[in-house]
Amino acid sequence: MRKYLIIASVILLAVACHEKKADPYAPLPRAAASPEMQQAFEGYLKAVADSSVEMHSIMVLQHGNVIEEKQFAPDTAHIMNSVSKTFTSTAVGFAVSEGLLSLDDRIVDIFPDSVPEEASDTLGRVTVRHLLTMNCGHGTDPTYTIREGEGDWIRAFMEWPFKFEPGTCFCYNSLGTYLLSAAVQKVTGQKVVDYLDTRLWQPLGIQKPFWQESPAGINTGGWGLYLRTEDMARMGLSILGGGQFGGKQVIPAEWVAEMGKKQVSSCPAGLNEDALREYGIDPSVSDWLQGYGYQMWRCRHGAFRADGANGQYIIILPEKDAVIVATAHVQDMQKELNLIWDHILPAL
Repeated sequence: MRKYLIIASVILLAVACHEKKADPYAPLPRAAASPEMQQAFEGYLKAVADSSVEMHSIMVLQHGNVIEEKQFAPDTAHIMNSVSKTFTSTAVGFAVSEGLLSLDDRIVDIFPDSVPEEASDTLGRVTVRHLLTMNCGHGTDPTYTIREGEGDWIRAFMEWPFKFEPGTCFCYNSLGTYLLSAAVQKVTGQKVVDYLDTRLWQPLGIQKPFWQESPAGINTGGWGLYLRTEDMARMGLSILGGGQFGGKQVIPAEWVAEMGKKQVSSCPAGLNEDALREYGIDPSVSDWLQGYGYQMWRCRHGAFRADGANGQYIIILPEKDAVIVATAHVQDMQKELNLIWDHILPAL
């Protein structure tokens, strides 16, 4: 009789453990905001209504809980624009951790078939690290010219003039991120969106998203990803937690630390902070001049962010144990950030 009681107890315990197993696709936990945050968020919403900022969504999370949120538009998968870059960087991080890529790998070695016949010496020194930090040596961003043309985007990137020594000059370069996506596909045999399925999407509870492709069948990397607001929040929480989510290490902790760290200065190509001041630009009031990591921007207030054109943000605030995500369609992205800094930040 005792034998059967023990077996029954084990079965009941197994069932209980199974029932308690967290569902990664369940909605993120919600918690009541403090009276100060409630008032601050109301002030933020009023300021948005009084401004020309076209917000689509805003979500504020602290201590792992959603404490304020607002959908201004239908809650559907939203174009991420350059927020996509942070997810491409994450794919590179997985490939590095699995020994498939190295930061010092040269792009001419990864893509030998795309190297121009008369390749410059500078091209031969461009590495994965330079692509991650927007320091490949281009003086201008070739993305819009090349993506509108025909042919091999990788070869066209290599043919674009290299004005600076790699690693010495920041120049925002979305096509460089495309090369990172292509590199991941080359060494893994999978498109980035597929490679991330079991490594990122499933562990974070994100339904596998849509990601645009180049004519060559490569995820565009620097743009073209579509996510919901809560999907963005899940990524933000994982980054805030050093790569952990749901009690598990999802993204390698070492990679997360490097992504958000200032790797390089983010002054425009050929300039430095002194030159900016000569043009009347004060770096202390710009969230684009605080430095750049591995496909993430440093912000003021000790924060860093994934950043996409027209106002898509995943903002990580380690000092506040908070994440703020937003989708929008705006021209003045600094104004959108300033509304967050002025109204929401003081109440965290």
